[in-house]
Amino acid sequence: METLPEILVFEILSRVDDSAAVACCRAAWKTFNTLSPGLHSINLQWPLSGCIESRSRVSNASSSSQITSPLKTIFLNLLSNLTVVESVRIGVKNKPRDLLHVDVEDKANDLHLTDWDFIMEWLPRVSGSLKTLSISDFWAQSFHRRSNVLFLVSAYCHNLVELEVKNAWLSVDNLNQMLMVTSLTLESMRLNDKELTQLNKSFPNLQVFNLIDVRGFKLPKIHLLHLKTCHWTITDAPPFINVIAPNLITLRIECKKRAAIRVEAPLLTHFHLSIPHADPLLLRRYGSIKTAWIEASLIYPLLAQLRYTDTLDHLTLDSLGLIRGPFGIFKFTLQNLINIFPNMTSLCFRSRAWSAFQTRASIFGIGMEGLKTFCGYLMIVDLSSTLYSVAYVLDQCYNLVDVSLLIHRNVSSNVSKDFMRTCMLRWPKLNWRWGTWEEGKEDSWISDEDLMQISSYKKPELRCVKKQRR
Repeated sequence: METLPEILVFEILSRVDDSAAVACCRAAWKTFNTLSPGLHSINLQWPLSGCIESRSRVSNASSSSQITSPLKTIFLNLLSNLTVVESVRIGVKNKPRDLLHVDVEDKANDLHLTDWDFIMEWLPRVSGSLKTLSISDFWAQSFHRRSNVLFLVSAYCHNLVELEVKNAWLSVDNLNQMLMVTSLTLESMRLNDKELTQLNKSFPNLQVFNLIDVRGFKLPKIHLLHLKTCHWTITDAPPFINVIAPNLITLRIECKKRAAIRVEAPLLTHFHLSIPHADPLLLRRYGSIKTAWIEASLIYPLLAQLRYTDTLDHLTLDSLGLIRGPFGIFKFTLQNLINIFPNMTSLCFRSRAWSAFQTRASIFGIGMEGLKTFCGYLMIVDLSSTLYSVAYVLDQCYNLVDVSLLIHRNVSSNVSKDFMRTCMLRWPKLNWRWGTWEEGKEDSWISDEDLMQISSYKKPELRCVKKQRR
């Protein structure tokens, strides 16, 4: 290490993303310590447990409000060693829902990271070069204190491009327009409709806007002329959601409860909607959607509101659980998909959507000649029924080329292998890709070597007996 050129040592140090690890490197080697002031970023993320343990050692404070958090002290010390700062990320890692029963005094401010006095200790010094700012506050101390951090940022950070604030109660009073900011993320906080309107005015050039678990809306509206990407997760239940963005390309809306949604986005290309039921879904001037991910309790009524969409190429369907309506359980058919998306070439059924589709396989209509790629997530509760449903889909999609099937990890290895071998023998001309899935985990794909061993394994083939139509 001693013989390495300084430029290479600095390159190594600059690739260490965690500022706590950088501090350890500085203590371990003099060259690291010498070169560290040349770093342009700081990233200090502390687990709540570490903060509480540090606080418990402080015994000389006369009151809880006078406790000085080691997190703030360490942050200020690290920041003071840097000459030019372009990126600042500081936070307490826990989300609000994890803090409901944590033994921390709410009246203290030692972990209140959007506190005016703390922000003023460091923001004015680094604001001239600052391009990225991320603050994740401690909800137990911030939820009852309204923060003016946005006002301070608008007053000092004229070159800021990316802003992220989490777990805070924000004030939007007296904001200057932040014309340079193109990316804004607000997560786990309270805002009302009037404050959201003010944000539309204060950040007129946003291209990326993420509103994650922001509560307090009644009739919220996003109206941004330059917006290209939007992710909006709504936990409470506003009756009406409005998005007006003439340059929007990617839109993701996740609602925990039913709501009416209105979207005006003539350039919209990628649309992800997760909602129990949209009543109604109004896509006005929604452009040429090419990829869509629809997750709902009532899949077909939601799809029907998209009407005729001949530009869509890739569709992913998932279900939030079947709901029985006045005329029974709503289920979709292959014919429904053909009528709404006649030019679709790629189709994916997530596990719950597949289950709903599987129960209606015997009454499906004609096939999809344009479909080239199919992906399905399977449970295989009943082997013969699952095999029959897969057979129906593959036989009705005459021009399929690539098929990917993922089997749940809890299905026994022998059952999975028999199912895979049967499919590959029955449709040998298809390009097969197999994998496993489990809720909350990444999909895992089976290698080509393992597939060859499975396909060559000799065992009596499972038969797929076609069911008689009534």
